[in-house]
This record gives sequence, C-alpha cells and structure tokens, in this order.
Amino acid sequence: MSDKIIFDSGLSKDDKYKELIPQILSLVKDETDFTANIANVTSALKYSFIDFSWVGFYIYRKDSAELVLGPFQGKIACTRILMGKGVCGTAAIKKETVIVADVNKFPGHIFCDSDSKSEIVVPVLKNGELKGVLDIDSREYDCFDEIDKNYLEDLVRKISNLF
Repeated sequence: MSDKIIFDSGLSKDDKYKELIPQILSLVKDETDFTANIANVTSALKYSFIDFSWVGFYIYRKDSAELVLGPFQGKIACTRILMGKGVCGTAAIKKETVIVADVNKFPGHIFCDSDSKSEIVVPVLKNGELKGVLDIDSREYDCFDEIDKNYLEDLVRKISNLF
C-alpha cells in the first residue's frame, strides 16, 4: 500500500483520473475497514484536484430514509439530507449522477457551504441498491463535466464493494 498519491506535473484532467483511480484502488485493496477506506478515497480526491473544495460521502440510512454524513474532506457539512432534497438527495432518489454548474440555480439546493459554486453527486449503488452518494463541491462555477462524471462513476462502481 502506498501512503501517497503521485502524479506527473501538468497532466490533463483526463490523464489525472487515469493515474489516480488505480492508485486509489491500490490504497483500499488490502484494508477491510469501511471508514478508513472511504476516508482515504475522499482525501485522495480532494488533494488531487485543486478545484475540489469539499469531497465526502453521505451514507444512505433505510430506517430514516435519509443520507447521513460520512467521511469527508473540507468545511463542516450538513449532517443529514432527506431523500429528494438538494443535489445529494436528488441524485440518491434518481440513482443517477447530477452535475450542477451553478448551485444558485438548482431548485432546493442546500447551502452547507456558502462558498460552493458547482457540484457533482454520484450515487453509490451495490447490486442496484442505494448505499450512499459521493458529493464533490467546487468554489468555481461550471467545474464539473462529462470527464468527471465518467471517471467518478467508474471509481464508485469499483469501490461499491466497500459498502
């Protein structure tokens, strides 16, 4: 297991993901603790992309039908999000990735961090069942695109066994 993520300087976003995902998978491969693994995933993502201001997981709780804050990197966050509420709750209920170029224009956006300008939320599914969401915010408008969507969905698929 490596204790750091390594990149060549000047990589494109696409190439950075190509180098990052195998390193994340190597990082979590031999560790069995759920919290340790997803904490390291959030850290690897947060500190690999300068534009990511907040990276974290919300864990789905069937008993209360809400998302509960899990490991994250960034400012203090909302602790509980109801299904269908905000970007996270919308992605969770739809079971599909939601990209928001300007959070101020998203109806019902939950402002946990007033500095957040754009967001991507990827649902974590295991055998088609919702387990949580990966939530990433940026202080830049229109930070996320299809490159992020494709690679983050791939990463979440590959780590869904951790849930």
